[in-house]
Amino acid sequence: MQTIDAARVHELLEHGKLVEALRQAHLGPMPAISDRQIYSQPHEDGDPDVLILLPAWEPQEGILAKLVTSFPRNKTRFGAPTVNSLYVFLNGQSGVPEAIFDGEAVIFRKTSADSALGASILARKDAKTLLMIGSGGLAPYLVRAHCTVRPSIRDVLIWNRTLSTAAKLAGTLVAEGIPARQVSDLDQAVPCADIISCATMATSPLLKGKLLSPGVHVDLVGSFTPEMREADDDVLLRGKIFVDHRQITKRSGEFIGPLARGIITPDDVRGDMFELCQGKVGGRESDHDITVMKNGGGSYLDYFVTRYLMSRLRGGGPAKTLEPARP
Repeated sequence: MQTIDAARVHELLEHGKLVEALRQAHLGPMPAISDRQIYSQPHEDGDPDVLILLPAWEPQEGILAKLVTSFPRNKTRFGAPTVNSLYVFLNGQSGVPEAIFDGEAVIFRKTSADSALGASILARKDAKTLLMIGSGGLAPYLVRAHCTVRPSIRDVLIWNRTLSTAAKLAGTLVAEGIPARQVSDLDQAVPCADIISCATMATSPLLKGKLLSPGVHVDLVGSFTPEMREADDDVLLRGKIFVDHRQITKRSGEFIGPLARGIITPDDVRGDMFELCQGKVGGRESDHDITVMKNGGGSYLDYFVTRYLMSRLRGGGPAKTLEPARP
């Protein structure tokens, strides 16, 4: 069994090739997935320690087991990260473990490639300005991925509540040759953007729909619990809404509240990434459309990425090459 560290994962998951591998994967069926299993150990001095297990299985092909822990006291007690993750890929015929991958590296690459795949279909081809809301660990990967699928981008704006972290990220990107700069006023930056990517831990909306310019594409990455939300109701009302998978509408505060209040209905979600890639639903219809894609992740995506990783390790290409279905 191979053990693949973070540096090797990043080397194998170059954004351009990974986005195309995910596009191909969405032309086929989705592997069997189960609801995530969450176990927690309460603490008197704060949030509980948590273990999350997510499986995905493609019969005769492969099995993925994703393990994530969140131990809030790690930094103060052990000087270790709060969140840790491992991906285990098993042979689909024998059940024998074949590889263990650094989970954080896979998550950064998978999540950013998922958003970039959505933008490659929904964002205008001449998009020039990208606004990145949030400057956490995922943000630089989202910027790089969006710039990969839209090389027309000439200006990257970075906003974060803590201005110094936004400035630091902008400096890192500039050193890589990406034209980035920190902005201090989010509301002033929003109308300037052709693509807006949000990756925050916000529990109340940061992005105001009334400020969106015609033609913008909105990529919502945060809000992975019912309590979290990044965009207000106006974003959903003005935009054509898409998701990577419809399961996220039952898990994210981006949808749970608006659906319960009748702001939107399930029918307002026009399609998921499988339907978009297979041509079963239309995406952007004009340069004036506002499009919204909710990146929810899911163990099926983890499986697609680790299957692609295994093909790279074996020296081959993606396991399957399929033709898109016609609308």
